[in-house]
Amino acid sequence: METKKNWTRYLIPGFIFQSVVIGGGYGTGAEIAQYFGTSGLVGGLMGMVVTMLVWSVLCAVTFEFVRLFNTFDYNSMMGKLLGRAGVLYEICYWILLFIVLGVINATAGSMLNSLTGLNAWVGIILLSVGIILLVIKGTEAIERVLSFWSYVLYAVYILFMIIVFVKFGSAISAEFAKGEINGGWFANGLKYSFYNLGIVPALLYTVRGANSRKDAVVSGLLAGAIGIIPAALLLLVMASDFSAVISAEVPVTVVFSNLNMTWLYAVFEIVLFGTLIETGTGFIKAVDDRIENSIAKKGAVPKWVRPFVAVGLVITGICISTFGLTGLIAKGYGTISWGFLAIYVIPMLTLGIYKISKAASNK
Repeated sequence: METKKNWTRYLIPGFIFQSVVIGGGYGTGAEIAQYFGTSGLVGGLMGMVVTMLVWSVLCAVTFEFVRLFNTFDYNSMMGKLLGRAGVLYEICYWILLFIVLGVINATAGSMLNSLTGLNAWVGIILLSVGIILLVIKGTEAIERVLSFWSYVLYAVYILFMIIVFVKFGSAISAEFAKGEINGGWFANGLKYSFYNLGIVPALLYTVRGANSRKDAVVSGLLAGAIGIIPAALLLLVMASDFSAVISAEVPVTVVFSNLNMTWLYAVFEIVLFGTLIETGTGFIKAVDDRIENSIAKKGAVPKWVRPFVAVGLVITGICISTFGLTGLIAKGYGTISWGFLAIYVIPMLTLGIYKISKAASNK
């Protein structure tokens, strides 16, 4: 009989995946409207199933690969997968890292300013302090905090959904009854899954608790579902005023305006702010693991390495957001996503599976 601790081990990778993947665009509904809302409510939900399946399969294969070969940082994993060509992943990851850090800093500043009227720098400082403290605290603290915040996020999303259904349930039912499935739902589901797949190797430290293939595969399959469920809940909420919401720049603001519940909006924004801290922490933690593991092969890791990495990357992210580079580099996000598809996704689902099978047959 599985213990509670064992089941937690299955869930933690999914919670961390969800924590990192939910940023400003996902949480505010902008990405959900762009990739899924345009296909209609039913079509959007079908597209989400596609995204979930891609995420789940890739996470399951990746988690088993790193468990089998003990490659718990992205540099070791890509080296085992592609040899010297693994450096191409590192290049893509650093570009993505700078984009993400710039975006979350800009988002945190504007979010707190719109919510409280405080200077945007207050939001940036709070975000930076949160990220630095978590990274310095290490793996166990990160897993605890990010998992806890996932429970909080789910609770708030479910509360949000219940309130919207109570007030606008008939509108949502009517929208669902239309059965609208616009063309492109399958392609959009694939695009959105590719859009986020570059972060999977940033979660490898969460797989250290996997003791068997079952542990790794189940954790991976659950990760895809845990990552997409909040998006599905948000899309259903958006159906309360579908045409207006999906055409809005910040879709959730339309829903909250219709609800006229300031307290719920404030709670929702606080939760989203927490997800920005989680996203930044996840990306920087991956870099710290990569650097510390490389140093550990040659000797003891100095205590200053972790805070140096955390502070240095946080300051870099602030600079990117301050000097207005976020919009410029974000234009390359789509290109980077295709880079991850070519360098990581396809090789892992082909060469990775081959190497897993070969290693298993040699035992």
